[in-house]
Amino acid sequence: MREYFKFYIDGKWVDPAEPTTFDVINPATEQVAGRVSLGSAADVNLAVAAARRAFPTWSATSVADRLDLLRAIESEYAGRRADLGAALTEEMGAPAALANGFQLDLVAGHLAEAISVLEKFSFSERRGQTLLIKEPIGVCGLITPWNWPLSLIAVKLFPALATGCTMVLKPSEQSPFNAQILTEILDAAGVPAGVFNLVQGDGPGVGTQLSAHPDVDMISFTGSVRAGVEIARNAAATVKRVTQELGGKGPNLILDDAEFAANVAKGVAGMMMNSGQTCSATTRMLVPAHRMAEAIDAARAAAEQVTVGDPAEDVTIGPVVSKAQFDKIQALIQAGIDEGATLVSGGTGRPDGLERGFFVKPTVFANVTNDMTIAREEIFGPVQSILGYADIDDAVAIANDTEYGLASNVAGTDLDAARTIAARIRSGWVSINDAVDFGAPFGGYRRSGNGREWGAAGFEEYLEIKGILGYEPEA
Repeated sequence: MREYFKFYIDGKWVDPAEPTTFDVINPATEQVAGRVSLGSAADVNLAVAAARRAFPTWSATSVADRLDLLRAIESEYAGRRADLGAALTEEMGAPAALANGFQLDLVAGHLAEAISVLEKFSFSERRGQTLLIKEPIGVCGLITPWNWPLSLIAVKLFPALATGCTMVLKPSEQSPFNAQILTEILDAAGVPAGVFNLVQGDGPGVGTQLSAHPDVDMISFTGSVRAGVEIARNAAATVKRVTQELGGKGPNLILDDAEFAANVAKGVAGMMMNSGQTCSATTRMLVPAHRMAEAIDAARAAAEQVTVGDPAEDVTIGPVVSKAQFDKIQALIQAGIDEGATLVSGGTGRPDGLERGFFVKPTVFANVTNDMTIAREEIFGPVQSILGYADIDDAVAIANDTEYGLASNVAGTDLDAARTIAARIRSGWVSINDAVDFGAPFGGYRRSGNGREWGAAGFEEYLEIKGILGYEPEA
């Protein structure tokens, strides 16, 4: 039983102002895995004040000093991977191979990228008579979700540290253990007092207080559209910067070529990773209508290879994070059936043999039309929808017919065709054949949010631009 009842404020582990205990549920067993304290406005005030005090000194540090700190974090992180992986499996149900592998590798990749960007980043630039200076924005509130919890902290934390900001982190109360261990890593690495602060809590108790706080200069949020709208409302009165990475309903456009069946199978397997709980998952697969039958066969075979079960064992996917998520996914699967989509595999209920835990059957629908609920709403579970297109113009129109615009993919052997199509898709991230680049900007169009993370673009979000005019007199 894990018990984390203290917050990290001003370089110390401190008791909450008002003790409130929250049970963290293991989604594989539906039993209590541990307990944390939930914070309040008083805790947020203390943390923000500590970050405000630390800002003048930290913002004035040299690039060399910040690089030393990031490298120290890198060293400490390497020694705690096993602890972090175990925590992820317990609190959000990631299979051990995923928790100890890609979930942690992403963090290491983002940290290495932050170091690489900082080594080359220019914080000043001359333009004629004017000197442009990029300065840290100030105190940042970082609010993160439960699905890729460490990675989504990393893409905020490391750029904020690298650019000279101070911060208060509120991780999801549903997956709080990893953030406690990460804070231990930061403390061991020597993060100066007040530069990083951790306050556990829920949205009303901590998230709202952070987003509305007059001494917080920026909010970086990843999560649902609903919560993002509330955060923006709360932040509006203080005119602080708000960057958001929200939902997605990404298309995976499969070209009509010799690799068609393989790309269908790869697409199904990829979107079901992490139990489909990935905002960038390409949950709408677009295939040539005349090859729908072939797509169905390939997708069914791929889904049947997805094993579901105890995340401590050798399985492909574990449970979804909570009963609320389980119930939402079940309702959306039923909507797909009711609206006439072809159920290729899976369906409602738990997989056979799993009587406890929030396990969802790997589900594939075919002959989906873009007006169906399962094509419009973000499901956030292992549910793939396959839609047919008549030609490339039709495929692009379907791909762009969504409220979202986060991540997309074009899969095929004709690279020139894939490039042309990628340029026409309205989303912040378009991969060709599932390419990944830690230096590429990540973020969304429309209701998928605003701002960008990853690489140098992630640094820019934490910087203000100052122009010093007349810096160089006229010749």
